[in-house]
Amino acid sequence: MADETKPGLPERRRGSGVQMVYDVLRDEILDLAMAPGSPIDEVQLAERFGVSRTPVREAIVRLAGEGLVTTLPNRSTFVAPIDYLNLDTYFDALVLMYRVTTRLAAENHTVGDLEEIRARQSEFAAAVEAQDALAMIATNAAFHTAVADAGRNAHFAGFFNRLLDQGRRILRIYYNAFEDRLPQAFVDEHEAMIDAVERRDSAAADDLARIHGEQIAEKVHSLFKIGGRLDIAL
Repeated sequence: MADETKPGLPERRRGSGVQMVYDVLRDEILDLAMAPGSPIDEVQLAERFGVSRTPVREAIVRLAGEGLVTTLPNRSTFVAPIDYLNLDTYFDALVLMYRVTTRLAAENHTVGDLEEIRARQSEFAAAVEAQDALAMIATNAAFHTAVADAGRNAHFAGFFNRLLDQGRRILRIYYNAFEDRLPQAFVDEHEAMIDAVERRDSAAADDLARIHGEQIAEKVHSLFKIGGRLDIAL
């Protein structure tokens, strides 16, 4: 068994085998630390995490169920490519969920919901100021999750959360286009959405959310068109 005190190894938690491997690999895949299309070696991962191959296999099965890992009939496994061909349908769904969840938040929020939304927005603004792309991705998702929860529709919130998770790799590319220096305007867009939600102006909330989602979609599409390719596997 590998020495769990080695530098660079994730901290091992007692009884956390499968969950630990799953959490670390999922974050590394979603944050592009593991490149799309790169091979996954169970033996190397078992040595890295200081576990047997069984929890590694179980973690990979969970990741495959989320569409983050692909296993071929010959049993070779690799990080799932980013599906550029279906980006249009992904963004159609994402923009719709921005609109629906923000509109419902305007209609159904409580005072406690607003406090939670503002707390998550404060964290996002701090991440933007720090130019910490991975923190921006996490806090952006937390902000929109708080908005969705305020809408009081668990089905919409659950679907939206899955879309946000699925889009973390795309959002990492998006932030990279700004060299992780996200314009203050993006923080201001969140503030405008909060203001519309607080005023219970569902039409304004819907419109602001649509604009917010569409500008992300347009920027990502423009990135893929520059030179016809990105330096990642698709």
